[in-house]
Amino acid sequence: GMVADLTAQPTHATVVDALTILENLEHRGATGADVDSGDGAGLLIQMPDGFIRSVFEEAVPPAGEYGVAHWMIPKELDAHVVSETIDGVLSRVGLASIGWRTVPVESSLLGPTSSATEPLFAQQLIARAQPGSSLNLERSLFCARKVIEHTLDIYASSCSSNVLIYKGMLSSPQLRQYFDDLRDERLASAIAVVHSRFSTNTLPRWDLAQPFRYIAHNGEINTVRGNRNWMTARETSLRSDVLPLAVSEMTPIITESMSDSASFDEVVELLVQSGRSLPHAVLMMIPEAWERSTAMSTDRRDFYRYHAALMEPWDGPASVTFCDGKVVGAVLAVPLVGYFGTLNPTDGGNSERYSLQAEWHRLDADSETKITAYVFYYDL
Repeated sequence: GMVADLTAQPTHATVVDALTILENLEHRGATGADVDSGDGAGLLIQMPDGFIRSVFEEAVPPAGEYGVAHWMIPKELDAHVVSETIDGVLSRVGLASIGWRTVPVESSLLGPTSSATEPLFAQQLIARAQPGSSLNLERSLFCARKVIEHTLDIYASSCSSNVLIYKGMLSSPQLRQYFDDLRDERLASAIAVVHSRFSTNTLPRWDLAQPFRYIAHNGEINTVRGNRNWMTARETSLRSDVLPLAVSEMTPIITESMSDSASFDEVVELLVQSGRSLPHAVLMMIPEAWERSTAMSTDRRDFYRYHAALMEPWDGPASVTFCDGKVVGAVLAVPLVGYFGTLNPTDGGNSERYSLQAEWHRLDADSETKITAYVFYYDL
């Protein structure tokens, strides 16, 4: 689900509403026999500038001029080696590390399974090495993160100037209690996306919790083996004039041993960082059934026909919510009315804050307020 304030005013209330949706949808996630080890839960928000300024001791650059990498670092790794390796990669793309903070967590909540692989959570403040340069910060962060993750056995929940993601091998109710930051009223956003995981084709892991860097996915991608193979086959021919590193230095684009949702997100990320808008990238990968539609406009049909020659469909997802910190939306690949898509004013109709939930009225289960529901789905 997601919550968005149409005034674009960051508030902690948006974060609270999103976490409430997540907790009320606990039954849609899963745990193992060890009930205190969830399959995964997470929250994506806009970069909380005020919060970042309050928790980092170092001088923070102006909003939009810095990024934050939220790392999951195995506890057995040498922190000095990790830091030196990251700094070396950052310097290659014109970035520099400003400071670090250890993210406070409540490890006592974890069951034996999740506790056994619990990583260290650390946030790294990153900026341009030369302040005022024309370097595209978001693309440089993307390239650096890909190289770092291929070099070290670490994972970034997010590494961006636009969004910050908190997630882990947790159940829905545990997320708010595990990360102390989420209960801090200084943590504010106008957009929040939440997800609870029900593992199917892969076992639960800390890094497989969602949201990923751009999407949160509900369902299964039935064509994922072919999609992955096609992406691997085209890697040698991928080129970009806007990325600070050659694409070949960031391959494989799709990381092995990740879930179908993670693979989808990695391709979306490449398309966006190469110059496409987020909605454009998502519709390339989840096209409507355009070939025989009698109601589709010529321009729309031409869009899908053109992109069919560039990207094969990723077929099967029930719903995909997407967000880049500026735009938030959702796509349904199957016409399941009420399954995903109730857009509700969160205070009974007088607010500019709206929620999109996997089930009807999961923000305030006891409210008797009459609310209009809007359901979005493809014309199949």
